[in-house]
Amino acid sequence: MFSFCTDPETLGSLQWLACYLTTGKHMLLYMSFGTVLLLLGITAPTALAFGFGGAMAARSRILPISWLGKAYIALVRGVPDIAFFLFFVIALDQMFEWTRHQILCPDWTEPVRQGNDFVVCAAAKLPLSTAPQWMHEVYGFFVAVLTFAIVFGAFAANVLFGAMRAVPRGQLETAEAYGMTRRQTFRRILVPQMWVYALPGLSNLWMVLIKATPLLFLLGVEDIVYWARELGGTANPRFTDYPHGDWRMWYFFALLIFYLGFTKVSEVFLGRVMTRLTHGQATTGGEAQRKAAT
Repeated sequence: MFSFCTDPETLGSLQWLACYLTTGKHMLLYMSFGTVLLLLGITAPTALAFGFGGAMAARSRILPISWLGKAYIALVRGVPDIAFFLFFVIALDQMFEWTRHQILCPDWTEPVRQGNDFVVCAAAKLPLSTAPQWMHEVYGFFVAVLTFAIVFGAFAANVLFGAMRAVPRGQLETAEAYGMTRRQTFRRILVPQMWVYALPGLSNLWMVLIKATPLLFLLGVEDIVYWARELGGTANPRFTDYPHGDWRMWYFFALLIFYLGFTKVSEVFLGRVMTRLTHGQATTGGEAQRKAAT
């Protein structure tokens, strides 16, 4: 990046470090922080949508739908996250390709399952073999986000299901006494009231989601853990023209600072949201605010 970054052997210590930290590979490391933030920004609302749908299904009066919602919650929560992360990436990828295969290649006569191999026609591959590299990366990121959303959506569903049941029954009965329909009671009373009970659990889930982002590395996405490991190790010419010793400790220490700082900002933000939600509520937090104001 700098004009003096020509021959590393002729540079002083500070110039060498400045050149080293501005190489193309380090720019990819810095961009990978954005990848993590983008993952969180997309996954959080998507997982919340999955969770809301799962909670709605679990409390449904239609038994098959209720069983489906409760099975989704119990199944995902009862299996280690890493197993689901590795399973869903493969399962989703093959499901997408199989669906495309059925639509695009109806004349295909050979079985899709050939021993341990999963074989579909070339037109059904995702992405296509002729697609540019960025499309492969975007597709891998999309599958990773969907996997995170499915897994954490089950935990969110359990939190929201419990929060819905925690809303005092008296409030719902009062709404019914005023002539509100079941749908109106749900939309105007239950959903607004449940968030104060759901936020503590959702806050913990958000922290767990932040800590789970290094699993992107296992899903094939070049995230901050990938680049920290590669750049921090004994460098080879494939990664940099500035060889050094084993600096992984320093790279991972930088990641530690990043995650601690990010979780601290999240705690402050969520604390303010909780204060706003409990204002005027008949809860411990709302009662504490009332006493503080008097």
